[in-house]
Amino acid sequence: MPRPIRASINLEALRHNYRIAKARSGSAMALAVVKANAYGHGLERAVRALGDIADGFALLDLAEARLLRDAGVTQPIVLLEGFFEPEDLRQVAELQLRPTVHGEAQLVMLERASLPKPIDVMLKINTGMNRLGFTAAAFPGALARLRALPAVRSITLMTHFAQSDDEVGISGQLAVFKTLAHGSGLPVSLANSAALLRFPEAVGQVVRPGIMLYGSSPMPALQRAEALGLRPVMTLTSEIIGVQELVAGQRVGYGGTFTASGAMRIGVVACGYADGYPRHAPTDTPILVGGRRTRTLGRVSMDMLACDLTHLPDEGVGSPVTLWGERLSADDVATAAGTISYELFCALAPRVPVTEKDG
Repeated sequence: MPRPIRASINLEALRHNYRIAKARSGSAMALAVVKANAYGHGLERAVRALGDIADGFALLDLAEARLLRDAGVTQPIVLLEGFFEPEDLRQVAELQLRPTVHGEAQLVMLERASLPKPIDVMLKINTGMNRLGFTAAAFPGALARLRALPAVRSITLMTHFAQSDDEVGISGQLAVFKTLAHGSGLPVSLANSAALLRFPEAVGQVVRPGIMLYGSSPMPALQRAEALGLRPVMTLTSEIIGVQELVAGQRVGYGGTFTASGAMRIGVVACGYADGYPRHAPTDTPILVGGRRTRTLGRVSMDMLACDLTHLPDEGVGSPVTLWGERLSADDVATAAGTISYELFCALAPRVPVTEKDG
């Protein structure tokens, strides 16, 4: 039989989460962010599930945008990092994509381009993230140059919040944005998942929900996914493939980082960092065995990890294990491992078989 690890993708949960995002968006266009292979869930799978309800999509790669158009997607597609060389622009126009313009080099490419048809663009303002975007000083000139170009049909102003998921919030960046955008008469795109869920004043005309579509909270320390009505989309499962009985003083795994304080029973799970489970997940990371919550023990290996079965005497070889997903929030696992659910999902290894369910 094949190795028992598998990931299940719940397509109806994905649609459910998008509907929550859309309900929070009011009349705004809600672009489903499907970058990074739909956060590890499968680009084509996610777009197929959302194709009849999503207002549009946002991703990074021109080739992926072409794949969506070839698959029959007619909704707007935004390129969040825009284009990278002049040759890209002809494809952008041909496919009627909406690239982000975030720097001088892209402006120059547009000014020099001869396009078969005009395009819609997203003009990005750096309001404090200090990653991509025109500064407050450079923005007016950039806007004027875009407005002068016959190759540009429409402009949407956008920014990205750096701390919408914590106590700092968006007020400082939003104030900068409003000052710059005032009087422009242009539509705006502001809210990512956290801002959409926490700050209705940031909805604007276009929102960009990402992680919430996949069932995780963008701010788990402030509000859990379940409280937001979100459903997990990816569930990673495996089985116990071995059992060991320990006595006090015996250690578990590479480096012997866990030492039994008394008699213990441990299970060995067919899942390791080569499957995408975080190697840095420490002892006490939550895990479900037979539907009951227990903990990992010791260091995660390439292909296996250990868990505590001491209080689960009926569980043994063949018992089902949930690493994250249904009944075990990926946010809880990520928090224990000192990371975020985004990384868990994106790290799912190609060797893990993926199945779909629709309900």
